[in-house]
Amino acid sequence: MVSSEPEKTRFWYNQKVRSIAVQALVLLAIIGFFAFIIINTSQNMKAHGIASGFGFLEQTAGFSISQTLIDYEEADSYGRAFWIGLLNTILISAIGIVFATIIGFFIGIARLSSNWLISRTATAYIEILRNVPLLLQILFWYISVLRALPRTKQSFSLFDTFFLNVRGLYLPKPIFEEGFANILYALLATFVLIIFLTRWAHKRQELTGQQFPVFISSLGLLIVLLLGAATLSGFPMTWDYAVLKGFNFRGGLRVMPEFVAMLFALSLYTAAFIGEIVRAGIMAVSKGQTEASYALGLHPGQTLRLVVIPQALRVIVPPLTSQYLNLTKNSSLAVAIAYPDLVHVFAGTALMQTGQAVEILGITMACYLSLSLFISLLMNWYNRAIALKEK
Repeated sequence: MVSSEPEKTRFWYNQKVRSIAVQALVLLAIIGFFAFIIINTSQNMKAHGIASGFGFLEQTAGFSISQTLIDYEEADSYGRAFWIGLLNTILISAIGIVFATIIGFFIGIARLSSNWLISRTATAYIEILRNVPLLLQILFWYISVLRALPRTKQSFSLFDTFFLNVRGLYLPKPIFEEGFANILYALLATFVLIIFLTRWAHKRQELTGQQFPVFISSLGLLIVLLLGAATLSGFPMTWDYAVLKGFNFRGGLRVMPEFVAMLFALSLYTAAFIGEIVRAGIMAVSKGQTEASYALGLHPGQTLRLVVIPQALRVIVPPLTSQYLNLTKNSSLAVAIAYPDLVHVFAGTALMQTGQAVEILGITMACYLSLSLFISLLMNWYNRAIALKEK
């Protein structure tokens, strides 16, 4: 008599079991590999008398840093120097991302212009900037442009307030006095009101089809609230101007030539890639959308701003995220011109003085990884926010 029950498959022939077993073996192999690297490195360091651990972060650094966003002296610790370098890296990356995005959007739109000269100029910009190595562009801006500026006593001057020379750009420095916190509170309140105003205007447009001048209203709200808070607080801010004394300027705020060179190179280089991303995103929007907008009476500027760009963003944002990550990581090239970023200050000077290569390089890599993950998280959230949703 033949049994109708299916024959039981032995567990090692089960596809699910084999899949789990293979994954477990691969995971164990990876763990074993890294364990071997760590143990071997530790043994070699002990054999050569190299100290390990993170105690060096409390030791005195003993070197100066040319640009600091927080207070720093030579007597401060390596840990303090680490924060200085990290903040400088965040500063150049954040400003570079803003500038690259603005320039890139203009270049991408210019590439699609019906004007022959504008279109070809944008094309030439993209082809030249993205095909020249970034390091060479950094050196070009630093050596060929900024190092060719006049010396201190022959500085370019604007209204005897702004000065430009080989040592950098000198600007008036704001001095915040008692009561300035009221202006910050007013600024925060303004941003909250602008968010509510934007949402209200969007809902109003969906219900009535009528646009509300959000930009003009927000700008007016910002000016009125800030001016009102400043007036009530007695304008709690003065300016410290740069003054030439001897062979150098004293006072004011100095923008280092190394910072300017990095900002120009990073922004212009990344903008070339962003321009192509923007162009591709706009071309991905159906021409029928543009024709329908014209039929409704929208002029080209309104069509681009209200119809084309919002739809193109869904195509633009994912590759745009990659460019933001590249810009942040490319900021490490600042070491070539001695801009005091994380690599130059911590993975350069601090490493040479302490010899703690494993710890310092590990911390540096962890910082760039954290910055990249934060940018990815932020951009993924924005990408989900603008995604099409079924109602």
